[in-house]
Amino acid sequence: MAVIGTGLIGTSVALTAAEEGVSVYLSDRSRAAARTAAALGAGRAEDPPEPVDLAVLAVPPSRIAEVLIAAQERGLARAYTDVASVKERPERAVLARAPEPSRYIGGHPLAGRERSGPLAARAGLFRGRPWALTPHRLTSRAALDRGLELAELCGAAPVVMRSREHDEVVALTSHVPHLLASVMAARLRDGPAGVPLLAGQGLRDVTRIAAGDPRLWSDILRSNAAAMAGVVTELRADLARVAAALAALAEDQDASHEAGHDQGVRTLEDLLARGAAGLAGLPRRPGVGPPAPQAALRILVPDRPGELARLLAAVAALGIAADDVTVEPAQPAQPAQTAQTAQTAGTAETVEPAEAAEDSGLQVRVPVPATDAERIGAKLGADGWERAAAESVPAR
Repeated sequence: MAVIGTGLIGTSVALTAAEEGVSVYLSDRSRAAARTAAALGAGRAEDPPEPVDLAVLAVPPSRIAEVLIAAQERGLARAYTDVASVKERPERAVLARAPEPSRYIGGHPLAGRERSGPLAARAGLFRGRPWALTPHRLTSRAALDRGLELAELCGAAPVVMRSREHDEVVALTSHVPHLLASVMAARLRDGPAGVPLLAGQGLRDVTRIAAGDPRLWSDILRSNAAAMAGVVTELRADLARVAAALAALAEDQDASHEAGHDQGVRTLEDLLARGAAGLAGLPRRPGVGPPAPQAALRILVPDRPGELARLLAAVAALGIAADDVTVEPAQPAQPAQTAQTAQTAGTAETVEPAEAAEDSGLQVRVPVPATDAERIGAKLGADGWERAAAESVPAR
């Protein structure tokens, strides 16, 4: 394999391939970057002695065609792919100008980090992530097979689709979110003096990806501008409605009976509800394919200080996030019979049972993969936690 471009993604591909025993040859416009990747164990910073099976172009979208043309003119590889996050414009340029477009298939691993450069790379970056492949009308079967082999080599799940469809999807799921993160982060420069003191995790979650390389992201955004424009227009309409609602609410905080106030509240509630519904349609963790079957363990926690925290610590040690757990009051113990009927002098007499037991603690519902339910339940049971049998959870 040859990897052209030894930044975060290119070096991560090379590290993974090298770990799997593939001979990898590295190149980059920055000799220092290529040598750094080689020093990390990603391959050799030199030209291959003969054509390789696959060349991976890890360069910005606007450079795909020129780099592919140069590589094909010197006979670098038998097949070529790339890892850019925009597909349609590079594909059109390849079809119009490349000497052998049939040897090329577009690719895009949907993984990354806010850091850049070879030192940010890691071999497991793509494991369990989608890897889009976008064959065009001239792509050969051999080139498609090489793209599929690369995705599988990296532990990713290949997804074959058209380049235009890919760009429309990532405009909504990746490119506009990055733009919005940057817009929000840019506002921090002009915020009140107390911003650094009160910057919580919510702000950091929203703005984390804004730390990406501005030059690379400028290339990505302009390369997918057409698909992004429609999404931004719809967002602008949403924000205009929200701005009007907030203005109406700000005019008179006490005028809760006025029509404008009520409409403003409804607008905000509608947006928040639509947001929750949109998020609910996504898998909880990155991946593709149907969700794995889920189950739930119900654990009884005594109503004593510190017991719930102790259970959550035990659950976290088993790899289950505490915010996935739900807590509710435990049902009081029910007597075996709700009433007894005694015969006295030929008449029926109802004898009421003793008062129901007082609330006996908390019932904690712990979601787990169905395949691990027995193991996790046994571990918690061995640690002294009282539990009911696991119950299945319908797939969403």
